[in-house]
Amino acid sequence: MESIIAFAVLVVLIMSGLWIQIAVGLSALLYLFLMNGASGWNALGLVSWGSANSFTLAAIPLFIFMAEILLGSGLSDRLYKGLAPFTRRLPGGLLHTNIVGSGIFAAVSGGSAPTAAAMSTVAIPALGRRGYQKRIIAGSLAAGGTLGILIPPSITMIIYATFTETSIAKLFAAGLFPGILLAACYSVFIIARTLKNPALAPRDTTTYGAMDYAKSLFDILPFLALIICVLGSIYGGIATPTEAGAVGVVGAMVIAAVYRRLNIAMLRSAVARTLKMSGNVLFIVFISMLFAYATTLSGVGDQLVEWVSQAGISQFQLLIMLMLAFAILGCFMEGLGMIAIIVPIIFPVLMAMGVDPIWFGVFVVVLIELGQLTPPLGVILFVVSGSSPDLKVEDVVMGTLPFFLIILAFLLMLIVFPEIVLWFPSLIQ
Repeated sequence: MESIIAFAVLVVLIMSGLWIQIAVGLSALLYLFLMNGASGWNALGLVSWGSANSFTLAAIPLFIFMAEILLGSGLSDRLYKGLAPFTRRLPGGLLHTNIVGSGIFAAVSGGSAPTAAAMSTVAIPALGRRGYQKRIIAGSLAAGGTLGILIPPSITMIIYATFTETSIAKLFAAGLFPGILLAACYSVFIIARTLKNPALAPRDTTTYGAMDYAKSLFDILPFLALIICVLGSIYGGIATPTEAGAVGVVGAMVIAAVYRRLNIAMLRSAVARTLKMSGNVLFIVFISMLFAYATTLSGVGDQLVEWVSQAGISQFQLLIMLMLAFAILGCFMEGLGMIAIIVPIIFPVLMAMGVDPIWFGVFVVVLIELGQLTPPLGVILFVVSGSSPDLKVEDVVMGTLPFFLIILAFLLMLIVFPEIVLWFPSLIQ
């Protein structure tokens, strides 16, 4: 009964528009009080210290700072222009730059919202001037933006690893190939769509010489070098994810300096944004730990395991139910909130069913991508529409719908072929 009341209060608070951190925190405190009275709050100090005293979580502000340096120095514009000559001959032209650029930027930003915002600011005016249809521009940017939480390093994966005590290095390895594969699926759709209707993406007739390609490579290679340094140090066992985050910060500063964008004002602004965003993320982690502690104390996870077993629900059926839950929750909250509410409860059930925790980590991240694109209220839809005054939310929704269906199909593919996720992590010791 306590669980039902606590979850009912949580739903009401979220639906009322209260910040997810406050809604989860109040529900957790109520949950503990209903079970043990005021004495149930005695462990709050210990839980608070346990959630904050984590070397793993130190990676979050480092990756955020790395992304903010790159954003603050305007290097997303260089990346976009650098990719354009190499994608222009494909059917769909610069729409592929949206996908590839988002994938590369995702590998240094660690989040979907920064990726979508950075690429949208550059791409929407550039493609609009060339006569590209607004809806397919918006759809490719929204879909590309979601790659930010799948292609490592991913802040969402770090949070998942904290809750489930799984290896961040293996999670990062598990997300790499599915992220590239999903981006390829997006590009295949763009090719098919624009071959059927070439007017959606007019051909680029610009002539590029050898010097133009060389200049474009100069704009792209520093980003690729940064990705190799960060991820290579993790996969090679040279550095922990936290140490790799520090390497990334230094690398981002070097890139900004090479492009003559590094200055005190830019760094001060990047630090301020990093502190604000890191405080928000880590506060969500702290509050989520309280909720996870309450659910563990109540034994709701064990009760759910028993109920699922008695009900005869199969692993496939449970995963389909999760897909539906995340698609709906994505209309009301961000990814970290979804992890905070669902993962502590459902994780014991999935482990009892023999689901690999690394595979489930990637599956959850793709589920969050699905939720962020759920029309008409997915958070990424508003990030993209807010990047241009000429872009309406309904255009973003209609343009994103095909990519939403692609993610649904991709999730089913991960269920049928789990090796897509697990083969690369198996090579990491």
